[in-house]
Amino acid sequence: MIADEKYIFKPATKQKLFILIGVGLLLFAVGVFMAKNGGHHEGAEKHASQEIAKSLVASTEPAEHVASTEHHGSPVWLKRIYTSLWQNNIFFGGIGIIGLFFIAIQFAAQAGWSAPIKRIPLAIGHWIPFAGILMVGLWFLVKGDLFHWTDHSLYDVKSDHYDKILMGKSAYFFWPLHAGSFPFFFVLRMVLFFGLWYLFFVWIKKEMLAEDINGGNSHWLASRKLSAYFLVIFAVSSSVSAWDWVMSIDPHWFSTMFGWYVFASWWVTGLATITLIVANLKGAGYMKVVTQNHIHDLGKFVFAFSIFWTYIWFCQFMLIYYANLPEETVYFIQRMRTAPYSWIFYANIFLNFALPFLLLMTRDAKRQISMLKVVCPIVIVGHWFDFYNMITPGAMKLEGGVGFLEIGLAMVFAGAFLYVVLNALSKLQLVAKNHPFMQESLNHHI
Repeated sequence: MIADEKYIFKPATKQKLFILIGVGLLLFAVGVFMAKNGGHHEGAEKHASQEIAKSLVASTEPAEHVASTEHHGSPVWLKRIYTSLWQNNIFFGGIGIIGLFFIAIQFAAQAGWSAPIKRIPLAIGHWIPFAGILMVGLWFLVKGDLFHWTDHSLYDVKSDHYDKILMGKSAYFFWPLHAGSFPFFFVLRMVLFFGLWYLFFVWIKKEMLAEDINGGNSHWLASRKLSAYFLVIFAVSSSVSAWDWVMSIDPHWFSTMFGWYVFASWWVTGLATITLIVANLKGAGYMKVVTQNHIHDLGKFVFAFSIFWTYIWFCQFMLIYYANLPEETVYFIQRMRTAPYSWIFYANIFLNFALPFLLLMTRDAKRQISMLKVVCPIVIVGHWFDFYNMITPGAMKLEGGVGFLEIGLAMVFAGAFLYVVLNALSKLQLVAKNHPFMQESLNHHI
């Protein structure tokens, strides 16, 4: 029998999160002021890289599409705000979704080892409705600046901006309405996906909490059944959402591996977040039933899926690089040859593969809480930059930057995300005391 254990969301912890949000807002305000007054403008080095990138884009992008790479829409400073808001919501929303996905995988696989830690991803899943509301609201705010395909003139044959390629894709966005009107099918998918994810989260959470009260196997079996349905839905919705919310920012480019790539980045970031929270709770004296063997398993997940992300990254890059098709390679040329995207492009490999691989290579490293507290933040920050390079170049073209504005917004989102997660965790039984596999987990040794 597992004793009752509750996480106490202390006022001191809340204060730290409010300070994080406050500092983030201050940096954001400074960043906006600098951007509006020209503080974001580049030096000679960036101007040179832009000229190189423009010539490369001109030589690889078909002539009729070169115009679409030019900056248009809102002022640069406002467009940077929109882009950063969208990127952060995609990033942190993905972590919330992975919380539910992790739980579903454990139920579907009938995994016993994870019984003591399931309440952590359950708490993380509480971010899903916040991300969904933000996503729908933000889309109506940023659509004209981030999503080039929303311009109705692109679908008018008589217009100078008519785009034959986007016309061919128009049904994917606008069905059943006519091209260039309201993107009903696109918005419907967004609402449907978040609605389904949240419904399954509520249903699975209800069964997990009822298990604490009633015991037995019935609630576990119900959770497993719901998880199986969710995983089928998630298999489709995760890829389609990646195409919708990220890939369509570069509407002339596509990759058949992109759904897997976004999932891999979300998945390893979610694993690092779960591991970091477990490590900190364990270090603070909570979760007494969690042993070094459970910590080891979490460390192995972060290690293994950092390699998996690298495999997907390399496959996508290598296939496009080797084929050398102009309409494909321009995507990578923009990210490899233009500041600030170029240093982030190469830093991704270092932060998201080299460091996790080297630091977690040994068995002992995966079992040390202190090591996981170092590696997991590296992975989280590294994949924040990964999403930056997925989203910002397509939206900002050659006007992107990483400064106080972007860092401040990331801090605001991180503080709000952690507040929601820790507040939810404080209202849950920290360990599922009536989980049918708990005894197996207590005897888990690797």
